[in-house]
Amino acid sequence: MSTYTLIKHAHMGCAYLSILLFTVRGGLMLADSPLLRAKPLRILPHVVDTLLLTLGITLAVQAHFLPTQQDWLMAKIVLLLVYIGLGTVALKRGRTKAIRTTAFAAALATVLWIVLIAKTKMIWPL
Repeated sequence: MSTYTLIKHAHMGCAYLSILLFTVRGGLMLADSPLLRAKPLRILPHVVDTLLLTLGITLAVQAHFLPTQQDWLMAKIVLLLVYIGLGTVALKRGRTKAIRTTAFAAALATVLWIVLIAKTKMIWPL
């Protein structure tokens, strides 16, 4: 297995783990569970997301992908920023549960879009 393939699979695994952790944390938010404030659930997502981003940058560098030349990569970056913003509203900054719930649903839709772009290399994969 090539180094690129190994890094790509690690990136994909981190992406799925990141989505799983976000979904679990969102479910805990919806349930008003105190587990949302547990130390592992506050630290692990940041570790996974940092590794995910590092691996993604490594892949882009190795493949000589530039966001200015690859529309799908630029779309993923923009949508990642949207996802991060929605995620912080969903899990922390939303003032009401309705706002947090709406932001959570929008964040999940956004991350689904990111995954579809990653799989198809098309901005509008549907």
